[in-house]
Order: sequence, then structure tokens, then C-alpha cells
Amino acid sequence: MTMYKVLLVEDEEIIRKGLMYLMDWETEGCVIIGEAGDGAEGAEKIRQMRPDIVITDVRMPFMSGLDMLEQTRSIPYAAIVISGYDEFEYAQRAISLDVTEYLLKPVDFTALQKALMRVKEKLGALRQMEQQALFHPVQMNLPDGLPEPGNRYVKKVLQIIESQYPQKILLQNLCEDLGVSSVYLQTKFKEEMHYTFHDFLNRYRIQQAVKKMKETDYKVYEIADMVGFSDYKYFIQVFKKYVGMSPKKFFERSGRI
Repeated sequence: MTMYKVLLVEDEEIIRKGLMYLMDWETEGCVIIGEAGDGAEGAEKIRQMRPDIVITDVRMPFMSGLDMLEQTRSIPYAAIVISGYDEFEYAQRAISLDVTEYLLKPVDFTALQKALMRVKEKLGALRQMEQQALFHPVQMNLPDGLPEPGNRYVKKVLQIIESQYPQKILLQNLCEDLGVSSVYLQTKFKEEMHYTFHDFLNRYRIQQAVKKMKETDYKVYEIADMVGFSDYKYFIQVFKKYVGMSPKKFFERSGRI
């Protein structure tokens, strides 16, 4: 059975210990991996421990729970916020930070169990999507063999993408070389390929990156450059968009690191 790692962040020790020892975490499919008494300590432990679920209070010394969540947004986890302040502004900000559940003090353990159930369902769905993206990267909706378009200009563009994708490819330059307007080419490309030119190019490049990650020992930054991304941060952003996880997570799932 999958056990989800939980980090408790609460400045009131009696509440923190109550959460730790009064809930049957094993039955809930969870294990407490750590605790923190303020937001600053919590942020540090999130970075170190990489929990699946963070349960946090809102108001704490040094750093609030919501500030902690905002500072660690780049790390994937689900958050359950527990607050003694039934005020709209907290709930509103929590929603903006993608908080999964928002509960009020005093903690109702039945409500917490239901919140955990919903969080686990969400995490389970995300993990399933990650596995599908890992083992079926062509689900980015680009086939291994490119379809044969009817328009000769679109056909030429596909040939250029296939042979020159590691290089810089600008739509305006293609239009000038082919002697057509950008509006015409973009319209025909979308009609036949069902993607915009830039979307198709990015998808194709990421598909090639996935193949290289699975078949070679190159570093991620090397692969990014090899498939046409000179900006490494932009490569990470695009990779996450199409594959559903970061390149690092992809390597972890495939046993490369």
C-alpha cells in the first residue's frame, strides 16, 4: 500500500502533538515524517524532506503558514490548512496557493479524515498521470511518424522541424523562405496539424528530449540544448507542461538518479 509522507507545521505544541498521536495515521495510509513549530522551520523541512502532504496552521511566529506555502510552491505537495480564524481573506489566499483543503480549529478529526481522503485521491490521480507520461510520452499527441499533410507548405515546414529542430527555427524566416505570409502559413498549419506552429515545435522538441533521456546518458541541460532550447529554465517549464513532471522527476521515476 502506498504510504503518503506527512509534515505537521503548527506552533501550538499541544495541537501539534494531538494531531501526531490522536490520529491513526497508518490506517489513513500516511506516515508522519516530521514536525515544525513555525513557518520558517516548516519551509526548510519541506525543502529537505519533500513531503507528499503538508498540514499547517495559518498564523505562526517568524513566518505564516501561507507565506511558507508560497515560498515552497515549486515543490510538489498537497496542503491542508488549519486555521482558528474564520476570515475570508485567509481562505481566499489559500485558494490562490492551490491549497487542497481548508479546515477550522478546533480540529474535527472526522473532517480531517475526509480531507485526507480527498487529498490522497488527488495525489493518486497525479501519480497515475505521471506514470502515464513516463511510459507513454507520445501521449503528448504527436505520433512517432509525422502525418502526411496535403498542403505543400505545411509539408515543407514539417520536414524542416524534423531535420532542424535542434536549431533555432523562426516562423517568420520560414515564411520568407517559402514565399508565403505568416497568416496563411499559420492558418494552414493549424488546419492540418491541429496545433499552432509554436505548440507543435515545442511538443516535437520535448518528445525528442524524452527519447534522449530514456536512451542516452546525457545531462538534462545537455539534452535541452540538443533539442533546441538554449534557455534551460524555459526548457524545464515546457517539459513540465507537456510531460506532466519535471525532468528531474522523470529521471527519478525511470531510475536514472
